[in-house]
Amino acid sequence: MNITTNTVVTMHFTVNAPDGTQIDSSKEAEPMVFLQGSHYLIQGLEDHLEGKQVGEKFVVDIAPEQAYGERHDTLVQEVPRSMFEGMEIEAGMTFRATTDEGEQSVMILDVDDEIVVVDGNHPLSGLTLTFAVEILEVRSATEEEIAHGHPHSGDGCEHTH
Repeated sequence: MNITTNTVVTMHFTVNAPDGTQIDSSKEAEPMVFLQGSHYLIQGLEDHLEGKQVGEKFVVDIAPEQAYGERHDTLVQEVPRSMFEGMEIEAGMTFRATTDEGEQSVMILDVDDEIVVVDGNHPLSGLTLTFAVEILEVRSATEEEIAHGHPHSGDGCEHTH
């Protein structure tokens, strides 16, 4: 069976940054299971999986615009330290911030006595990501899985909708 929209795919993957640094991998853990077409994966990887079948292995580079987007310098801002009053903060911490466009994740890049530098870009934005993928299983999704937008385990759906 080929991977198409509304198939449940089980795969192992490893993803690396352009310098070869491994970002994530399922190789030493459980394989990833997802519903093709549900937008669970980045668009470039989901597009590349279309038509693949069990046993296929491939390596693909996904450009930023098909992954986590380009970096935008305007999303790096200095904010007053007073906005974090009473909080222990340090570089590398992430927070949910309320912006004019709604909730957004931000990472703290730098902290001093008066200013905190925050970055609203996704940490992987601007990077071409290299995925090594092995397709382990492909099956048709059930009507319930399609309706819920995700695969179910043998025990069914593990949450309420």
